[in-house]
Amino acid sequence: MNAWVYAYRGEQVENRHRISLAIHGPGGLLAYAGNPGLWAYMRSSAKPFQALALFLTGAVERFGLTEEEVALATASHDGTPEHVAVAARFLEKLGLGPEHLVCGVHPPFSREARRALEEAGLSPTPLHHNCSGKHAAMLAAALALGAPVAGYESPDHPVQRLNRKTLADLSGKEPAHATDGCSVPTFALPLARAARAFYLLAHPEEALEAYREPLLRVQKAMRRHAKLVAGPGSIDTLLMERLPLVAKRGADGYYGLALLEGPKGPLGVALKVEDGASQAREVAVVALLRLLGLDPGPTPWDRPEVRNHRGLLVGHLEAQLDLTWV
Repeated sequence: MNAWVYAYRGEQVENRHRISLAIHGPGGLLAYAGNPGLWAYMRSSAKPFQALALFLTGAVERFGLTEEEVALATASHDGTPEHVAVAARFLEKLGLGPEHLVCGVHPPFSREARRALEEAGLSPTPLHHNCSGKHAAMLAAALALGAPVAGYESPDHPVQRLNRKTLADLSGKEPAHATDGCSVPTFALPLARAARAFYLLAHPEEALEAYREPLLRVQKAMRRHAKLVAGPGSIDTLLMERLPLVAKRGADGYYGLALLEGPKGPLGVALKVEDGASQAREVAVVALLRLLGLDPGPTPWDRPEVRNHRGLLVGHLEAQLDLTWV
């Protein structure tokens, strides 16, 4: 069946955003919409699985990393002072600094944090980059492996080879890879295979033994420190604070969910807005959760309004999801 997010201007549909998604349950593929075999780059939605390297290499114990730092390793964070402080502390434990991060620099996602920097006459640093926690975690894993920190972004670096193997083991499929926006490898999988990995994040008992405790610890860190994973007002944080799940957005319309419980039991979801529209992603995710019997309460993504530069209401977005149950 097809799934769409429609963008209305007035009474007419102006844009149609096609959604493909896969839902993995205890028995395998449970439901889908669009093309569940669609290969899609997971982008930042892969971060919970990349963070497993902190446990698989022993970096957590070696450097005394806390749950907050593990949560930041999974984050696409807003660059608030709290996020920056945790990132700085993370690097300090490694004996490294922001200059070792190859993620680049961008202004904080948080408007308040961006305004505070501007008013103080300061420029953003790599610590403000939404991926700074992931990069700190990769540096930690490199040190724990006895591998060089220089070049940790290379696909052939031991940390990246470990990340690729981890996703292959959890998804049951060897991922493709390319370069992400923050310069490290990003991995592509068919949606149905990515949904399997998210299912194991929700239900680690079914994973290979080596991954069970790391998956559970990453799951708990994200849920206990949801604000570090994104930020106040962000969809990941809101959903994890309100529902029994792990939520992780990715660039260009990707989204991953690990539903710990619900009417259908534990589930893993991988969703892609095929044209990459991020404004359609959140609308689709909230609609899907309601369809699966999980109510997050009122959210900004329930039939969100579209307003022009004068603040005039000119349209809205709404989702139409039709699932095929296997």
